[in-house]
Order: sequence, then structure tokens, then C-alpha cells
Amino acid sequence: MTEAKITQPDNLSLGDINRIAITEEVRAAFNQYEQALMNNDLNALDCLFWDDPRVIRFGAGENLYGIEAIRSFRRGRPTQGLARQLRHTHITTFGIDFATATTEFIRPEQPMGRQTQVWVRFPEGWRIVSAHVSTLPASIASTPTK
Repeated sequence: MTEAKITQPDNLSLGDINRIAITEEVRAAFNQYEQALMNNDLNALDCLFWDDPRVIRFGAGENLYGIEAIRSFRRGRPTQGLARQLRHTHITTFGIDFATATTEFIRPEQPMGRQTQVWVRFPEGWRIVSAHVSTLPASIASTPTK
């Protein structure tokens, strides 16, 4: 196994964080993902994840390693009850090729959830390279936060 050559990038300055145009691009990709999720559009969901065995999605009840595991999960999951309301959605970009998206979500008759996505810009566009979804017990979810 050969060592990858590591180069030190230029330092990231505060001006490189949350550039308006980049943030808008990531927000558009995030919204596209949300729309695909609500419509159970498997092709769109697949396209928004990095097509690579190194992509990871930790779900509320599953740990998925690689794009094939994520695709298999999507094909086998229930298609009812997908609608949700988002709140406290934050997009943070770092430079022009890296971003995070975090949000809380509420579904009727279910615990409050939260989601984190790591997005990277590839030649084919913005893709999720890592995602984490979890739910909170009602006692924690109803506690006000600052």
C-alpha cells in the first residue's frame, strides 16, 4: 500500500466560511435531498450520496457502510410516514468544496429527530459523504435549548 501524498492547504480564513454563493449551492442540494426523501425518490437520493464504498450513513436504527448498503436500506424501508417538519436547519460552508448541514425534524407520533450531513463538492456536484440521523427521548426533545 502506498502512502498518499499529503499537501498542506492554504489556511482557511473567516472570509472563506459561509460564502453566500457556496452556502446557496449547498442549501439547494440539501433541499433537493429533503424533497427526494419526502417523495421516496430513490434515484435522486442515490445521486446525492457519494457513490463510493467509503460513504457512511448512521441511521436511527442502522449503521450503513458504503453506497450499496445505503441503497439496499432505502429500497427496503417503509414508504409511508416520511413527511416531516424541519427546524433549526444550519448550513455551514468551509471554503468552496466542504460543508455541513444540521437540522432537527419532527414527524407526527414519533420522537424528535436530528440529522447531520457532511457535503463535499465533486466534479459531478455536491454529495453527502457522511450522514448521521438520530432521535431524542421526549423528555430531552421538549427541553428548551439556547
